[in-house]
Amino acid sequence: MSLFERLKATAADDWNAYIDHAFVRGLGNGSLPPAAFRNYLVQDYLFLIQFARAHALAAYKSRGLADMQAARGGLAAILDEMGLHLRVCERWGLSAADVEATEEQQATVAYTRFVLDIGMSGDLLDLQVALIPCTLGYAEIGRRLTPAGIDAIPADHPYRDWIAEYSGEAFQQAGAAAHAWLDDLGRRYASENRYAELVAIFRKASRLEAAFWQQGLDAARTGA
Repeated sequence: MSLFERLKATAADDWNAYIDHAFVRGLGNGSLPPAAFRNYLVQDYLFLIQFARAHALAAYKSRGLADMQAARGGLAAILDEMGLHLRVCERWGLSAADVEATEEQQATVAYTRFVLDIGMSGDLLDLQVALIPCTLGYAEIGRRLTPAGIDAIPADHPYRDWIAEYSGEAFQQAGAAAHAWLDDLGRRYASENRYAELVAIFRKASRLEAAFWQQGLDAARTGA
């Protein structure tokens, strides 16, 4: 079993609460309140700024060229994702200036600073375990929301563009590359003595992902 699959199996309760959150189900069936999605879009863009920094930190933490190239690939995928977010935001009446002027909310700060702290205090494997729930969680969600392919989703589905991005070939390939890199790092640096620490990082990151979804739902309820 690969390191990622093992982590996911060990932390199945936290992982499933993240990828099958009510926010995700609402994205899939189109019932998600627009206010929740708007809040999420803005906060996710701010989130990705910090995740781009974390991928740059991964390059710094790398000891060899192959790991640096893998970190560069992850950073490029994040920057492309940020471009998508701004395009989607514009369709929802949010300009780039609007998005960038918004303050980070609590769940955004909690998750991103957790990842950066893990990256600063640990090694490259620790950092990748903290990052991987985002990349591979979104890739898995994209597949789960398109069991019959994106063409089966009606053109007027309010969140079709978002689903298309994360179920699409480019993001799925980025996910596969991140999966392979994590497993390679695991073969080189993981040990049974270290596994419990890696599980703790993975669990916390998965919980923080779920809290990020919940932040969007809560904002829609309170009008924040």
